[in-house]
Amino acid sequence: MDNKPVTLITGTSRGLGKDLAAYYCSQGHFVVGCSRNNVDYKIDNYTHIVADVSNEKDVKNIFSTIKKMYGKLDNLINNAAFIYTNHTLLSPTNAVKTLFDVNFTGTFLVSREACKLMMKRKYGRIVNITSTTIPAKTEGEILYSASKEAMQTFSDVLAKEVIEYGITVNSVGPSPMIKKRYTTDEKLQETINSLTVKDFCYAADIINVIDFFLKKESNRITSQIIYMGGIR
Repeated sequence: MDNKPVTLITGTSRGLGKDLAAYYCSQGHFVVGCSRNNVDYKIDNYTHIVADVSNEKDVKNIFSTIKKMYGKLDNLINNAAFIYTNHTLLSPTNAVKTLFDVNFTGTFLVSREACKLMMKRKYGRIVNITSTTIPAKTEGEILYSASKEAMQTFSDVLAKEVIEYGITVNSVGPSPMIKKRYTTDEKLQETINSLTVKDFCYAADIINVIDFFLKKESNRITSQIIYMGGIR
């Protein structure tokens, strides 16, 4: 068992998180996933934990389970996110709190506990899912972008703090993946047209980048961001 990597993926109830869990299980990883609700699927070598990543008690329970089951953690993919789209003047205060609780505080808590476990073996890979809404400065995405920008700054600083322990911290920013996120077809097309690759982003595209970051040979690749779709 010791030769098989142990990978924690947050937000695995559906969408990209579910695809990531299925892929890394298929690659021989022991995968631990979490979300606020249980999942409706079963995969060999997959363990699901019902947890809110913004709740410190829940996060510590995740790592208590990982320690008991495997005694180590090789990889962390911070995928859990709350998505909210609205004009600044129409955005309620509770949306700000929810976005930062999940997107920033959740990333902070899970990464902190992951590093504590990874430091013992002087090895670890952390990959955070960020967003192209940051460089694109997409209208209506100010709260989501701000929460992801905070997460990105955290990632950059954390990378410096933990590199001496053999832990790298990198990020990948998907371009549009979900049509229903956009208020109108015109807004969706405008976003697609702003990209060099004028198409949707798919799970396989993101997995390709994550695979690169997770490689043992990527030990000198840290504090990097790869945005999909050719955005700058």
